[in-house]
Amino acid sequence: MMGDLFGTDGVRGEANSWPMTAEMALKLGAAAGRYFRSDGRNQHRVVIGKDTRLSGYMIENALTAGLTSTGMNVLLLGPVPTPAVGFLTRSMRADVGIMISASHNPAKDNGIKFFGPEGFKLSDEAEAEIEAMIAGEIRLAQPQNIGRAKRIEDGRGRYVEYAKTTFPAKNRIGGLKVVVDCANGAAYRAAPEVLWELGCDVIPVGVTPNGLNINERCGSTYTQTCAEAVVAHGADLGISLDGDADRVMIVDETGRVADGDQIMALFASRWAEVGRLRGNALVATVMSNLGLEHFLQGKGLRLERTNVGDRYVVERMRAGGFNLGGEQSGHIVMTDYATTGDGLMAGLQFLLAMSETGKRASELVQQFETVPQMLKNVRYQAGQAPLDDQNVQKVIADAEAMIAGKGRILIRKSGTEPLIRVMAECVDEGLLMQTVDGIVAAVETAAT
Repeated sequence: MMGDLFGTDGVRGEANSWPMTAEMALKLGAAAGRYFRSDGRNQHRVVIGKDTRLSGYMIENALTAGLTSTGMNVLLLGPVPTPAVGFLTRSMRADVGIMISASHNPAKDNGIKFFGPEGFKLSDEAEAEIEAMIAGEIRLAQPQNIGRAKRIEDGRGRYVEYAKTTFPAKNRIGGLKVVVDCANGAAYRAAPEVLWELGCDVIPVGVTPNGLNINERCGSTYTQTCAEAVVAHGADLGISLDGDADRVMIVDETGRVADGDQIMALFASRWAEVGRLRGNALVATVMSNLGLEHFLQGKGLRLERTNVGDRYVVERMRAGGFNLGGEQSGHIVMTDYATTGDGLMAGLQFLLAMSETGKRASELVQQFETVPQMLKNVRYQAGQAPLDDQNVQKVIADAEAMIAGKGRILIRKSGTEPLIRVMAECVDEGLLMQTVDGIVAAVETAAT
């Protein structure tokens, strides 16, 4: 089953099933340790963070065993947001950072994400080398060179202090009432602390993790909870994070939700006005709405599209020297501040926009009219390849011909779940529904 271990965002799956077993975590730790100890020195270190899933204890211990067996010294951060791992990897001069999380997935899943010494996620090539090492013989350290493990008690505090520095001291948000939904996940302490220390009246939601309730009817994939809290408390803003806090959805005072496309549109236009948007371009994925592209074009800006996955967004940003990018799903990457998507810092930037413009959230959340978009998922079983079915390919080709000039179709396999994602955009909503439903029906038939 090797060869497809890594997906679009590290290794992910159901806990205690391949590949998210203690055995595989042990091998991954050993392979990563050997990969990052290629020069033979014995002063290497790795930082490990995790979210609040019950299986995180198992994965953390197994990774630690594998890493120390190859001579890596392990610094355990405990529950912290994914962007905190990227930040602390660089800040603590570590050779590698690891986040144990399945992000927005349910509690039964877990995952392992790797960061290089500069705090950026590993490239496809680096992941392929680590995977190849698992299949071979991993050279272990001599007994006197086995690594040590140590708990870092102030990892969250370091991240909290850094996050606050991204909000200018001259701006004030004291008195604003803000709901923050932490999805019972990794930011359940950090996010409310940052907002409170900046002066907000904080209404925390999703801050009682029990190991099994992460992302359960809360967070960025279930914004109803945040929206209801905003309306019930008369709040000025809602910030809805996912389980590892690298995604965000913004909720205005009326309960209306802004996705990643609308947030990026706001930031791009504001940054461009003050000459801060590098390259006059925003980097987003093929999933971003056509309306975003038209909005940027109207302001003389470009949209650079990449494959799905914030890692590919960041790679394009680094290659092109851009400083703003992200995904419709709520990953907002601002490389002036962070090496990966950071939901909390994006929330702070939205608060900054409110502070500087004097506008309410409802005046900022909708920057453009979206082109009607429909996304449906079809689940398939391991070993199936429904997109290779001849009838499916014919239905897709016919649909593309029918929608040509009026919109676009995007069909892809999920990199984190056994799903075929069927997405289309079209100015004609009737044609949009007909197109998506026809393709979904064909894929479902091929997957039975």
